[in-house]
Amino acid sequence: MCGRSGVGGAGRLAGSTVDTTQKPVAESEYLLVRMNAELPLLLKEMRATTENLNALVEHARDGVEHAAVLLHAAGTLGDTVQRVHETVQGTSRSFLVNLASIVAGFRATTGIVKALHSSRRRDNQWQMTEGVHWERWDWHL
Repeated sequence: MCGRSGVGGAGRLAGSTVDTTQKPVAESEYLLVRMNAELPLLLKEMRATTENLNALVEHARDGVEHAAVLLHAAGTLGDTVQRVHETVQGTSRSFLVNLASIVAGFRATTGIVKALHSSRRRDNQWQMTEGVHWERWDWHL
């Protein structure tokens, strides 16, 4: 009996070990079959995502290049506006100086004409007809 019980006990131990190892092996096999079925689709989706990401990066590069060109043009426009502004300021200063010179010249001329007018009036050497034309122009300057 001892031999039988020993053999029987070993058989039960071996049988339970096979049962405990068959289940994880079966689960592993099922997992591998399932991964084998789903992995190509997953890889295909990853490739498509990578291509989309590359296209997005390319569009972003184009956008950055366009933005750089636009900002460069805006900077150039700003420089031009600054130069025009400086030119207008310089021109307006020149214009004001010239205008002041003209006004001063006009005032000086008016003063001379008034002085001559008053001196000629006293001398009674000229007369005005209808307040417009001078009949005598014998001013000696």
